[in-house]
Amino acid sequence: MTDIPDLSDKIVVVTGANSGIGYVTARELGRRGAHVVLACRDPERGKNALDRMRAEVPDARLELRQVDLASLASVREFAAGWDHDRLDLLINNAGIAAVPFARTADGFESQFGVNHLGPFALTGLLLPHLRAAPAARVISVGSMAHRFVRFDLDNLNAERSYRAAFHYGRTKRAVLYFAMELQRRAAAAGLALRSMAVEPGFTRTNVMTGGANATRGRLYLTAMRLAERIAFRPPEEGAKTSLYAATVPDLPGGSYIVPDWPLQMRGEPTRRTREPALYDAETAGRVWELSERLTGVTYDLPEPA
Repeated sequence: MTDIPDLSDKIVVVTGANSGIGYVTARELGRRGAHVVLACRDPERGKNALDRMRAEVPDARLELRQVDLASLASVREFAAGWDHDRLDLLINNAGIAAVPFARTADGFESQFGVNHLGPFALTGLLLPHLRAAPAARVISVGSMAHRFVRFDLDNLNAERSYRAAFHYGRTKRAVLYFAMELQRRAAAAGLALRSMAVEPGFTRTNVMTGGANATRGRLYLTAMRLAERIAFRPPEEGAKTSLYAATVPDLPGGSYIVPDWPLQMRGEPTRRTREPALYDAETAGRVWELSERLTGVTYDLPEPA
């Protein structure tokens, strides 16, 4: 995006900013003047990204902080260490996709923990700082995969069964429910905070080949890298929806921003309103209650009427 407004008065957190969509998002917000906190799991990879970003945008105001969304203790430490007077923009970008079965440090299935519960806890713990901003936004990065699965609230933590790709789609549906329920509760509290969700479309990142997926074997990695070269877009394209949701001035809370091609595989950012999950307040409320119970993080926000 070339029409991002001046952001010199904004303080921003981007999780997973060391690579892929998160890196591009953080870089472009920094290019427009925002003070950007790169919130990364791996300190070494985060430092490499910070150095690279500073070389690309020498005047950017950047800092690196460590957070591991697979550990609620790490999330709490990050939030407790927040020392700015407010937080204007939180982009919950980091995630993992279709990984072999594993549990987080807190015993959650890893995709459910990293993609949903970690960001849920982080947002709740940072809420006082978001409330201190005049018009804060929370952007949650989802996936088109959520459309192709049956949502099973009773198996989100893989209590009964686990199929990596299907479970990934369910966790990304939970992300969408969270974003919409946060907007409902913020509105009920009379807050100026706006919560939005985005889809990046088919994007060439390391989410399918790095981390736990790096151990899947040569055949898987070769096939996935070939598919990415043929069908997937570069991160600069995938980051467009996040940047759009983060910076378009009059975008209403509860917006869902996706690429404008069929099935949202690629294209330019557009607001999508014909999505059943956006309006399923009952399921979203149940996901919210489950998330508060599992993480121990409760939001000081009223239930929507």
